[in-house]
Amino acid sequence: MNSTRQMLHILFPAVLISLLLSGCSSAPPASTRKPDTPDITKLRQHPGASIAANLVGAPYRYGGSSPRGFDCSGLVYYAFRQAGIRVPRSTRSQYRHALRVTRSQLQPGDLVFFKLDRHEVSHVGIYAGNDLFIHAPSRGKQVSFTSMNEPFWQDHYVAAGRYY
Repeated sequence: MNSTRQMLHILFPAVLISLLLSGCSSAPPASTRKPDTPDITKLRQHPGASIAANLVGAPYRYGGSSPRGFDCSGLVYYAFRQAGIRVPRSTRSQYRHALRVTRSQLQPGDLVFFKLDRHEVSHVGIYAGNDLFIHAPSRGKQVSFTSMNEPFWQDHYVAAGRYY
């Protein structure tokens, strides 16, 4: 019970701030609807997702894969590596080597892939439950939770994958 309370005290302020600041520079402005919050219990079930949630607020940095700054695949690489789960470094390699799961099968810790440019996939995040994912959006932004139900992300969703 105390560890759950401690986790909530640690994560809630960061989650709240990140939800207010989340988005992508090419995405439309966030809706005025209050965003959902992640289920902390489910996040704890996957160590990579839990580690990524604790990195909310870290700055975006192209090519970054440390708490000093992350790009999208660097966040996945770092969080999973800290959890003892081996994943490739690049978004496309993460996509190619992941075990495919359908959107209806998503579990916290699964990777969600998006097509933002001419490549098959060019963005990755970590599914957090409640249709939220954790990602490093773009330059000038921070690691944050974002809703997969936002029209921008729905339109650019490609697939999901799982690593063990």
